[in-house]
Amino acid sequence: MKDMIENKPQTELTFRKPEPEDGSDVWELIKSCKPLDENSMYCNLIQCDHFADTCILAERDGVPVGWISGYILPDATDTLFVWQVAVSEEARGLGLGGRMLDKLLSRDDMKDVLKLKTTITRDNEASWGLFRSLAERHDGVLTDEPHFKKDDHFDGEHATEYMVTIRFPAPVAMVA
Repeated sequence: MKDMIENKPQTELTFRKPEPEDGSDVWELIKSCKPLDENSMYCNLIQCDHFADTCILAERDGVPVGWISGYILPDATDTLFVWQVAVSEEARGLGLGGRMLDKLLSRDDMKDVLKLKTTITRDNEASWGLFRSLAERHDGVLTDEPHFKKDDHFDGEHATEYMVTIRFPAPVAMVA
């Protein structure tokens, strides 16, 4: 399947804001992207409905192959928090995560965004690479610090999540 995606022209990928009807497809996509944490289908429905302006869905021939959920922090309206990045198995290795981030950040809805935040565990090399690459592409400065700690927040059941912050010199939407 990956060979089929790699051999298709990139113009067949579409990127758009989700709609409430996409919620169950997003939920299925995330379920298939181990080891991502699954949320309830209702959570994904709410993301597609209430947070459509800060989420993006990538499709190939009408089939979801990528998803980013995020929201503007209520107490820091210049900051986009990226909740989750999901790329289907057959679309991995194609730079889809980076393309979705770039397209999301270039929307008019993001014209005031100067910072991006997300949490990543130390062992998630793909996510570290994705966000380091984003920072480099947009001349951003990436910093990180422990945020949700294994023992303090997860009762020892989950690795520490590091808060990653990328500070951009200007809103990406204004320079894209």
